[in-house]
Amino acid sequence: YDAMSAIGPHPLKRGDVLPVGAHTDDFPELEQAPVAAIVDAALDLDVVPGPRDDWFVDPDVLVRTNWQVTNRSDRVGVRLVGMPLEYRTPDLQLPSEGATRGAIQVPPNGFPVILGPDHPVTGGYPVIGVVTDTDIDKIAQARPGQTIRLHWSRPRRPSEH
Repeated sequence: YDAMSAIGPHPLKRGDVLPVGAHTDDFPELEQAPVAAIVDAALDLDVVPGPRDDWFVDPDVLVRTNWQVTNRSDRVGVRLVGMPLEYRTPDLQLPSEGATRGAIQVPPNGFPVILGPDHPVTGGYPVIGVVTDTDIDKIAQARPGQTIRLHWSRPRRPSEH
């Protein structure tokens, strides 16, 4: 109830009775809702390169590796394992930056994390690319052990190193 505009029902108070309709056979009773079939197919995602793809010795490792989703994935991020990406200058520090859902940050262990809807700032880890808007929702159904293949959605700009 919005007291300022007097919109909506009043809050419940002790003694209120909520009407419940009669039982109907129109809707089946289910103990568990059906779930979609689990498929073993690899998940292919397009990635926009950058903004920090130049921080890596070989950024194309990202698109040459068949990544596996780990069991440590959640709404914060989908954690991947495979061929680790190597920082060009391991001792170089990067301040934390804002990020968007789908940003692929790479912590020092070299294993990418695709940031999910509950992600924080980058934590000082470089973002090598961002999953495209058309593909980002696919990541929500990725399960541990599933293979993910990433593809550049456009050519990377040449590195100046």
